[in-house]
Amino acid sequence: MRLRLFFFGLILNMTTHYNRIGGVEKLRALVTRFYRSMDELPESYGIRQMHPDNLQGSQNKQIKYLCGWMGGPALCVQQYGHSMQRRRHLPFPISDCERDQWLLCMNSALRDEVEDADLRRELSNAFAKVADHMRNIQE
Repeated sequence: MRLRLFFFGLILNMTTHYNRIGGVEKLRALVTRFYRSMDELPESYGIRQMHPDNLQGSQNKQIKYLCGWMGGPALCVQQYGHSMQRRRHLPFPISDCERDQWLLCMNSALRDEVEDADLRRELSNAFAKVADHMRNIQE
Protein backbone atom coordinates (compact mmCIF):
# COMPACT_ATOMS: atom_id res chain seq x y z
CA MET A 1 0.00 0.00 0.00
CA ARG A 2 1.31 3.42 -0.90
CA LEU A 3 0.46 6.46 1.16
CA ARG A 4 -0.16 9.61 -0.81
CA LEU A 5 0.33 12.84 1.10
CA PHE A 6 -0.71 16.23 -0.17
CA PHE A 7 1.64 18.85 1.22
CA PHE A 8 1.66 22.43 -0.09
CA GLY A 9 0.63 21.35 -3.55
CA LEU A 10 3.05 18.41 -3.74
CA ILE A 11 1.99 14.81 -3.77
CA LEU A 12 4.48 12.57 -2.00
CA ASN A 13 4.37 8.81 -2.40
CA MET A 14 5.55 6.94 0.67
CA THR A 15 5.83 3.24 1.16
CA THR A 16 6.15 2.13 4.76
CA HIS A 17 8.80 -0.24 6.03
CA TYR A 18 5.91 -2.48 7.05
CA ASN A 19 4.75 -2.77 3.46
CA ARG A 20 8.25 -3.00 2.05
CA ILE A 21 9.15 -5.89 4.34
CA GLY A 22 6.00 -7.77 3.33
CA GLY A 23 3.60 -7.24 6.22
CA VAL A 24 2.98 -9.19 9.39
CA GLU A 25 4.04 -12.61 8.07
CA LYS A 26 7.51 -11.34 7.10
CA LEU A 27 7.73 -9.56 10.47
CA ARG A 28 6.86 -12.85 12.16
CA ALA A 29 9.68 -14.56 10.24
CA LEU A 30 12.10 -11.75 11.18
CA VAL A 31 11.21 -11.93 14.88
CA THR A 32 11.34 -15.72 14.92
CA ARG A 33 14.81 -15.58 13.37
CA PHE A 34 15.86 -12.86 15.83
CA TYR A 35 14.99 -15.03 18.83
CA ARG A 36 16.53 -18.11 17.22
CA SER A 37 19.75 -16.11 16.86
CA MET A 38 19.50 -15.17 20.53
CA ASP A 39 19.31 -18.87 21.40
CA GLU A 40 22.06 -19.94 19.00
CA LEU A 41 24.74 -17.25 19.26
CA PRO A 42 26.97 -17.64 22.31
CA GLU A 43 27.75 -13.91 22.06
CA SER A 44 24.13 -13.14 22.95
CA TYR A 45 24.10 -15.09 26.21
CA GLY A 46 23.70 -11.94 28.32
CA ILE A 47 20.50 -10.74 26.69
CA ARG A 48 19.09 -14.26 26.42
CA GLN A 49 19.30 -14.52 30.21
CA MET A 50 17.08 -11.42 30.50
CA HIS A 51 14.23 -13.28 28.77
CA PRO A 52 11.95 -16.06 30.01
CA ASP A 53 12.70 -19.64 29.00
CA ASN A 54 9.62 -19.64 26.77
CA LEU A 55 10.02 -16.80 24.27
CA GLN A 56 6.52 -16.97 22.75
CA GLY A 57 5.18 -13.99 24.72
CA SER A 58 8.25 -11.90 23.89
CA GLN A 59 7.93 -12.80 20.22
CA ASN A 60 4.25 -11.88 20.08
CA LYS A 61 4.84 -8.51 21.74
CA GLN A 62 7.79 -7.71 19.48
CA ILE A 63 5.78 -8.55 16.35
CA LYS A 64 2.96 -6.27 17.49
CA TYR A 65 5.40 -3.49 18.38
CA LEU A 66 7.27 -3.73 15.07
CA CYS A 67 4.03 -3.64 13.07
CA GLY A 68 3.30 -0.14 14.34
CA TRP A 69 6.95 0.95 14.49
CA MET A 70 7.34 0.13 10.80
CA GLY A 71 4.19 1.99 9.78
CA GLY A 72 1.66 -0.83 9.79
CA PRO A 73 -1.23 -1.41 12.17
CA ALA A 74 -0.61 -0.16 15.72
CA LEU A 75 -1.31 -3.57 17.29
CA CYS A 76 0.84 -3.00 20.35
CA VAL A 77 -0.72 0.38 21.14
CA GLN A 78 -4.20 -1.03 20.62
CA GLN A 79 -3.57 -3.86 23.09
CA TYR A 80 -1.17 -2.34 25.63
CA GLY A 81 -1.33 1.43 25.17
CA HIS A 82 1.68 3.58 24.27
CA SER A 83 4.74 1.35 24.19
CA MET A 84 7.11 3.50 26.27
CA GLN A 85 9.85 1.10 25.22
CA ARG A 86 12.68 2.71 27.15
CA ARG A 87 10.64 2.77 30.34
CA ARG A 88 9.66 -0.89 29.90
CA HIS A 89 13.34 -1.81 29.57
CA LEU A 90 14.57 0.14 32.62
CA PRO A 91 14.40 -2.89 34.97
CA PHE A 92 17.03 -4.57 32.79
CA PRO A 93 20.67 -3.42 32.87
CA ILE A 94 21.42 -2.37 29.30
CA SER A 95 24.90 -1.14 28.50
CA ASP A 96 26.83 -1.02 25.23
CA CYS A 97 27.42 -4.76 25.64
CA GLU A 98 23.72 -5.69 25.77
CA ARG A 99 22.91 -3.21 23.00
CA ASP A 100 25.55 -4.84 20.81
CA GLN A 101 24.27 -8.34 21.58
CA TRP A 102 20.74 -7.30 20.63
CA LEU A 103 21.96 -5.72 17.40
CA LEU A 104 24.00 -8.82 16.56
CA CYS A 105 20.82 -10.93 16.74
CA MET A 106 18.70 -8.40 14.84
CA ASN A 107 21.25 -7.88 12.08
CA SER A 108 21.58 -11.64 11.73
CA ALA A 109 17.80 -11.89 11.37
CA LEU A 110 17.76 -9.03 8.86
CA ARG A 111 20.43 -10.75 6.73
CA ASP A 112 18.47 -14.00 6.74
CA GLU A 113 14.95 -12.63 6.25
CA VAL A 114 15.14 -9.35 4.28
CA GLU A 115 16.21 -9.67 0.66
CA ASP A 116 16.08 -5.96 -0.23
CA ALA A 117 19.55 -4.60 0.62
CA ASP A 118 18.34 -0.99 0.87
CA LEU A 119 15.54 -1.94 3.25
CA ARG A 120 17.92 -4.12 5.28
CA ARG A 121 20.35 -1.18 5.65
CA GLU A 122 17.55 1.28 6.55
CA LEU A 123 16.14 -1.06 9.19
CA SER A 124 19.57 -1.86 10.59
CA ASN A 125 20.30 1.86 11.00
CA ALA A 126 16.90 2.48 12.60
CA PHE A 127 17.29 -0.50 14.97
CA ALA A 128 20.74 0.78 15.97
CA LYS A 129 19.20 4.11 17.04
CA VAL A 130 16.50 2.36 19.06
CA ALA A 131 18.98 -0.03 20.68
CA ASP A 132 21.27 2.85 21.57
CA HIS A 133 18.35 4.70 23.16
CA MET A 134 17.56 1.68 25.37
CA ARG A 135 20.92 1.90 27.17
CA ASN A 136 20.48 2.74 30.84
CA ILE A 137 24.00 2.02 32.12
CA GLN A 138 26.96 4.17 31.20
CA GLU A 139 30.26 2.35 30.79
